[in-house]
Amino acid sequence: MFSVGEREHCFKRIVDKFESNNLIEGVVQLGSGVKGYTDAYSDIDLMVSTYKKEDMEDAKHAIYKFLKEFNPVYIKEKQFTQHIFLFIVFMENSLEFNISVLPSELLNVKSPLWKVVVDKNGLVTEKMRGENEIFQNKPVKYEVNIDIQFEFAYSALSVKKELKRNNLIYALKMLENMREYILLVQAMNEKKKLHQFKAYDSLDSSFIDAYLSTYPDEITVEKLTTSADQLKELFVEIARQTPSMIIDENLYDLLK
Repeated sequence: MFSVGEREHCFKRIVDKFESNNLIEGVVQLGSGVKGYTDAYSDIDLMVSTYKKEDMEDAKHAIYKFLKEFNPVYIKEKQFTQHIFLFIVFMENSLEFNISVLPSELLNVKSPLWKVVVDKNGLVTEKMRGENEIFQNKPVKYEVNIDIQFEFAYSALSVKKELKRNNLIYALKMLENMREYILLVQAMNEKKKLHQFKAYDSLDSSFIDAYLSTYPDEITVEKLTTSADQLKELFVEIARQTPSMIIDENLYDLLK
């Protein structure tokens, strides 16, 4: 496990190196580190922006080469669009870097947790402030591109069907789907950052208690049926608290 000092040393070293590269215009810190890392297990999350789209390939290679200097255990490169990349870096001491690379014109804000740490001409800060204003003025800050109510109901109906077939493994899988949609709705209710949200321990304590109580103490048809009923009750309760969700009563009738 890495120490706080090791993480701070890595953070400074990374930022200094990026700042010295003439293809890189800015660096934005993301996540819990903006306010102070949650704990010793927190990752280093950064957005690195280039002056132009044409700089992307050379900048990406330079960043990869620099990350190799840390002697990582593994580097995974992901490509989301033609000009947006992500490096996920795992270190031997369990420290993780998440470095997204994109042109400055594509910088975006997906949560309030960001801070410009390198800005060579002021334009990165200007861009991030503009994007932040757009983010703050959104009536629904964290859009979900699925019909949560329908997907939850579909999973609940699947559980019922598979339990009749005594297909316990698939029923368990559908129960986990139900739990995932419940967590999504509760995070929306509490205005949590949905993008890569995993701080479930920060959710309302009464919700956490209700959520954890839905887990069965043994795997039987009867116990899983009880779990499904508890999850349906919990989902309906929290869904009715969601301002952006238009309740589909006909769909909920299916759950009864």
